[in-house]
Amino acid sequence: MDGHGTTQPGDGTTPATGTACASRRPLLRRAVPAVAAAGLTVTGIAGVAHGAGGGTPRAAADTFPTWGTRWVVHTAADTGSPAVGMLNTSGPGRDRIAVDYQVDTGHRVCEGDACSTYMAHLTGPVNGFVTVVAVAIPQDRLPDIPVQGGPPPQPGRSRQEMLARAATWLTADSGAQVPYSQSEVWKDGYRQDCSGYVSMALGLSTPGTNTVGLATDRDLARPIALGALRGGDLLIDATGDGDHRHVVIFEKWNDAAHTSYTAFEQRGGHGTDHRSLTYGLPGGDAEFKPYRPVVFGD
Repeated sequence: MDGHGTTQPGDGTTPATGTACASRRPLLRRAVPAVAAAGLTVTGIAGVAHGAGGGTPRAAADTFPTWGTRWVVHTAADTGSPAVGMLNTSGPGRDRIAVDYQVDTGHRVCEGDACSTYMAHLTGPVNGFVTVVAVAIPQDRLPDIPVQGGPPPQPGRSRQEMLARAATWLTADSGAQVPYSQSEVWKDGYRQDCSGYVSMALGLSTPGTNTVGLATDRDLARPIALGALRGGDLLIDATGDGDHRHVVIFEKWNDAAHTSYTAFEQRGGHGTDHRSLTYGLPGGDAEFKPYRPVVFGD
């Protein structure tokens, strides 16, 4: 358990179940008017004409409208895999997703009269997989989007994916940051302190390792030079007791002189944050040392 500042209690939220939460209405995939009933116009639905036959094939990473609220985006093409974020948290059908391929999981997911075995791989607004049932189209799979087989990408295997996962906690608490706690776990199963947060971003096993483990386990991270820091690398203070150890996720340098950087962190008294820091830099807290997660392979 780790801290940096005053420990704040968690909200005691219990883990969520299912693929989407309340306030959803059924989507009838065989009837286009039912899509309009979900708050979308027929003319605003990309791909309806494709499903009816004809039209220009879609390019990779095309976009689709969604419907309903609070659809869970998963790390893998499996509704049982960990969550990396949600769609339509601010209202029904608020998000439009960018998709580059889809996977036939063989597992049927239904919501009302809408069913599908396919999960779409999203490149935005969250990187991950969501059931095609969440997409506002009358078909059970995405038109003109490639179907891929084999194992899906694993969480935390790329810097971009890790940073995207880290960003999800900034708004995961109904639009607010996840509160800090050394004892509580969030809905995704990860501890709500700094090392639990980093474990979530890296896709490690729940509830997450601790800060000392991140600094000393060479199967997780290795020391690097300060000037070698890249997005997704870590700055770790593994000294002292649990109220003083801390870890942050480096995102980018703020200037060419490397006088500060932008980072993601889970900090006491605030919760998830995305801000400018100087930990580990000359003039900053010298106890922080730079490390590189081994999953990046470099």
